[in-house]
Amino acid sequence: MGELILIRHGETEWSRNGRHTSHTDLPLTPLGERQARALAPLLADRAVALTLVSPMVRARRTAELAGLAAPRITPELREWDYGGYEGVTTDEIHRTRPDWNLWTDGVVAGPPAYPGETPAEAGERADRVLALVAEAAGRVGDEDIALVAHSHFLRVLTARYLGLTPAEGTLFQLATGAVSRLGREHGNPVITAWNVTLPESLFPAAVPETPERV
Repeated sequence: MGELILIRHGETEWSRNGRHTSHTDLPLTPLGERQARALAPLLADRAVALTLVSPMVRARRTAELAGLAAPRITPELREWDYGGYEGVTTDEIHRTRPDWNLWTDGVVAGPPAYPGETPAEAGERADRVLALVAEAAGRVGDEDIALVAHSHFLRVLTARYLGLTPAEGTLFQLATGAVSRLGREHGNPVITAWNVTLPESLFPAAVPETPERV
């Protein structure tokens, strides 16, 4: 395997407003779509043999606009389950819990379908994704594997790749529409690139949609 390429989806309305978004299936904003298209030139010199993508529409659309072929939907790549903090901003949480920190405190319980995850549970899920990557690595030769997913989960996954605790994902800020790469140096896990984005002034022009004929 070459490198593990991490891609955070483009902007959504809630990511723009700082609202915690896990299971709420929001589309990309117009800026988010431009961010996703801008990934294509950042990936142009990479040989990506396999793309795993979160099932959420914001991630799947990002993969499509970035030009990643035949992405495989992977439920384990969904965002950290925020439980009762779904749709809530950190500032709103701090009004009643001024010292709250997602990375150490986790979330409050949500509805039965989305009860929330502890940092340890998010880390265990990241370990399962890394096991999937390790299993696929032998089949892709020197080519790359791409993961298209979400900020907090990719930060947890990076921490686990480096042998850190899930809570140490707090060290890795990740913007919407950003590309990062994980690799090896002398056999040791390393970050080879982090939080790379194309300046908006260099975004490729959108391709106009062809109107349907009636």
